[in-house]
Amino acid sequence: MIRSFKSKGLGELWKTGTSRKINASLHQRILRRLDALDSAERPEDMNVPGFDFHALRGYDPVRYTVHVNGPWCITFEFEDGDAMRVDLEQYH
Repeated sequence: MIRSFKSKGLGELWKTGTSRKINASLHQRILRRLDALDSAERPEDMNVPGFDFHALRGYDPVRYTVHVNGPWCITFEFEDGDAMRVDLEQYH
């Protein structure tokens, strides 16, 4: 289950299905990944074809990432079976 968001726009998108803070062309791809993350019981459950799931180096606690589109990724931590501090980040 998703317990917390770092990104206010991402939290808004998850709760309402829309957010003016996030490009509308990314909404459906993001929501598919958030649905999967909400159902995940462990980080490895996000290792789905097309998500490019992997752990990020240099973070304690460990942060994980799944690819959305171009440089956009959803990053998150896992704690007691729940996704925490879920964020939408642009990197590369």
